[in-house]
Amino acid sequence: MSALANHSFSKMNGIGNEIVVLDLRDSAAAITPDDARAISSPAGVPYDQLMVLLPPRAAGTEAFVRIYNNDGSEAGACGNGMRCVARQTFAATGQSALTFETRAGLINCWQGPAADLYTVDMGAPKFGWRDIPLAEEFRDTRYIELQIGPIDKPVLHSPSVVSMGNPHAIFWVDDIHAYDLERLGPLLENHPIFPERANITLAHIVDRDHIAMRTWERGAGLTLACGSAACATAVAAARLRRTGRVVHMTLPGGELTIEWRERDDHVLMTGQAAFEYEGHLNPALFAPAA
Repeated sequence: MSALANHSFSKMNGIGNEIVVLDLRDSAAAITPDDARAISSPAGVPYDQLMVLLPPRAAGTEAFVRIYNNDGSEAGACGNGMRCVARQTFAATGQSALTFETRAGLINCWQGPAADLYTVDMGAPKFGWRDIPLAEEFRDTRYIELQIGPIDKPVLHSPSVVSMGNPHAIFWVDDIHAYDLERLGPLLENHPIFPERANITLAHIVDRDHIAMRTWERGAGLTLACGSAACATAVAAARLRRTGRVVHMTLPGGELTIEWRERDDHVLMTGQAAFEYEGHLNPALFAPAA
């Protein structure tokens, strides 16, 4: 029987981004992409991202966090998930500031300006075409040549592209609800220009301090919130000088504040994280197929 059978988990959400936190720091259990898909099945605990806490690898960190999308693929970053991890770990330890390690690097988290707010330092964005990555060279990634629809009247075109530990493409539109993102998202996520696929965001700049957005999340689909996409969108807007470096983000699931800190270029994301319930993984999820 899988060592994950009957293991405890926490179901949480970051402004609607559905998160499962699985703490394996004191367990001999390991996890595979097949396990991640099994957990997210209708018979399991459907989620957008699975945050798996493993024993720390770097000195001074609380855990090494592996992040899985619900299709079993692994992500380098998930801001909403990290807020959930921070909330749970703060409650367990009594601390108000901790450092975690992910594939994207070290992530500092701390209690936000109010008791129900948590801040995550998402690190510095990357703009080089190889870093995002893109399949071909673009010297200026504030806009790239990409469109979908008829060549003379494209439906969407000229996105900004950014890496926040994972690739993001942001299309600037007047109305984020005027497009069928559930249809267009998969086409753009899997476009050949993105060798590692991409998160696809529709963004509308309300004013210099406010952006509204919707995201099709790589490996997860249409989501109520994507924290790394909010960070990427805020940074992209500031690069275009259409907003300042501190901006209020409105997502379908709620609100975030993003600061692109000038002194070190790190992106700080502040928002809520909600606990829903605890449970144990059903052993049947991990039974070999007949």
